[in-house]
Amino acid sequence: MKKMLFIYNPNAGMGLLKPQLSDVLDTFVKGGYEVTVYPTQQRQDAMEKTKSYTEGYDLVVCSGGDGTLDEVVTGMSMREGKVPIGYIPAGTTNDFASSLHIPKDMIEAADVAVNGKPFACDVGAFNNNYFVYIAAFGLFTDVSYETDQKMKNILGHLAYVLEGTKKIFNVPSYRVKVTHDGETIEDEFMFGMVTNSHSVGGFKGIVGQNVAFDDGVFEVTLIKTPKTPLDVNEIVTALLGKQIDSTHMYCFRTGSIRFECEEEIPWTLDGEFGGNHGEVLIENRRKALEIMVKEDVIPDLHRKKQEVREEEKMLTVEAAAAELAEEVVAELDENLDIELEIELDELKEELKEEAKEKMESGLKSGLEIDLKRNSKVEVKEELKEEFKEEVKEGIEERLGGGL
Repeated sequence: MKKMLFIYNPNAGMGLLKPQLSDVLDTFVKGGYEVTVYPTQQRQDAMEKTKSYTEGYDLVVCSGGDGTLDEVVTGMSMREGKVPIGYIPAGTTNDFASSLHIPKDMIEAADVAVNGKPFACDVGAFNNNYFVYIAAFGLFTDVSYETDQKMKNILGHLAYVLEGTKKIFNVPSYRVKVTHDGETIEDEFMFGMVTNSHSVGGFKGIVGQNVAFDDGVFEVTLIKTPKTPLDVNEIVTALLGKQIDSTHMYCFRTGSIRFECEEEIPWTLDGEFGGNHGEVLIENRRKALEIMVKEDVIPDLHRKKQEVREEEKMLTVEAAAAELAEEVVAELDENLDIELEIELDELKEELKEEAKEKMESGLKSGLEIDLKRNSKVEVKEELKEEFKEEVKEGIEERLGGGL
């Protein structure tokens, strides 16, 4: 008979597992497993148990919130001999389970754990730690671990929103240097996240539709610190509409990224406090985790390559247009002895949209950009070089006419 270690958090989700524990164990045994049960007693208990067990288990199943899963994955990542992990979600939002189509019904999830198929997905290495689906800093990132457990249990998703709204009037701002794929970004950020999930904080689609869990890259979203109430409104509108706003955001994919800040920043890993860090290196460990899922959902967990290429093109065009707008406005502001009748930020946004439209039109007309052979930095430079004079001439004509 196969052997299973079952680790569960008895306090997760208002103790939702407790009344169904007997049925869950019955499902495990019917699936052909001899089960060892371990209820966690404190924070990091699940990690320590997973890391240190010496018995020859064929499967480790955990039940709790995303934090419990994170601990088990971290413990498994530290082991020499790794086995697949099953997951029965019992927390407040259960982002990763939702992304992997693991059933919310506990008995169904238990059945998937013993009768499903192992799916190899990526894991994030965070300095000397690990995370499953999100590493983040800034506004809202402390919401999960600051929100009272009773409040989480009763309000569910709304707990995250309510606690988060208290923070909007005290926005943190960090001057961060971000390095990835040969490119460096340095800016003031109120929020940043590195993710491998369709859902973040219970909200789906924030990081895009074409997310794969085994492609060796993470989705990165960095939100600049707003300077005006209008900036705040534009950021909120973009997030609620699940749209990228390149004036206020950086969005890209990468397999390795470094964050450097003069002050130590508090980070969250999978909704739990991840410590204060002045320098962070995040690397994608491709297909390092095997998790049990329903066999019929595995095709949906792979991104369609053509869709990804098109999305990557549009993200690159968006970034190139924003950079071109910045450069053109900087030259105009320095060289033209006129008084602008509109704010520079508004002019940049207007120019960005014009540049983006011209670049997209160029692509439709046969202009080719090759993200396979060339880096994103090289492609952006090519696009800016191609359209800079055209964009500059157009705005100079309008400025000459007094806008």
